[in-house]
Amino acid sequence: MSEINASPAFPQLNAPAPDFAARTTHGVRKLADYKGKWLVLFSHPADFTPVCTTEFTAFARHQPEFQKLNCELLGLSIDSYYSHVAWVRNIKEKFGVEINFPIIEDLSMNVARAYGMIHPGAADTSAVRATFIIDPDGILRAMVYYPMTNGRSIPEFLRLVAALQTSDKNKVATPEGWQPGDKVIVPPPQDVDAADKRMNEGYECTDWYFCKKSL
Repeated sequence: MSEINASPAFPQLNAPAPDFAARTTHGVRKLADYKGKWLVLFSHPADFTPVCTTEFTAFARHQPEFQKLNCELLGLSIDSYYSHVAWVRNIKEKFGVEINFPIIEDLSMNVARAYGMIHPGAADTSAVRATFIIDPDGILRAMVYYPMTNGRSIPEFLRLVAALQTSDKNKVATPEGWQPGDKVIVPPPQDVDAADKRMNEGYECTDWYFCKKSL
């Protein structure tokens, strides 16, 4: 069971995330259920596959860290509810890891299509490894796609959620590889007068357009 509201053919950054109501391993979930929280929505090609199993166990192990960031996890594949339940039970039995976040049943592919998870060049009937970060207002803030052959790095999504939250709170940017506690990038000056003043504003500047500071 899954229903989807009308939305653009492909999700757009900084636009409302496509709405959905879908059956999951934890009952029906809607995008509105996550209002006020960050959400990582991620798809996988199929249950009972080895690469997906490594990703799901990693997401499960890192779930407490996501929750500390006020962030929930929601999985999806084009498999049935019963397949999801059997796979979750298998992971617990064989790998000793409990999957405590919901997994969407998307046999109709409605949610997968709305989020651009179906890439015919990869597969017509499976969702690629897509990851979407949605903010507490339901705005899509980041999306990342991986090929079917290669697993994602879950710590990278933790880092990205923390970076987005830091940018929102402090009106700054974060450099490559930024980790909480590292220096952040001050937005560049927007006119000549501001550029002339920038080097004397107390930041750690390499040049007028490239300055960092500690939070």
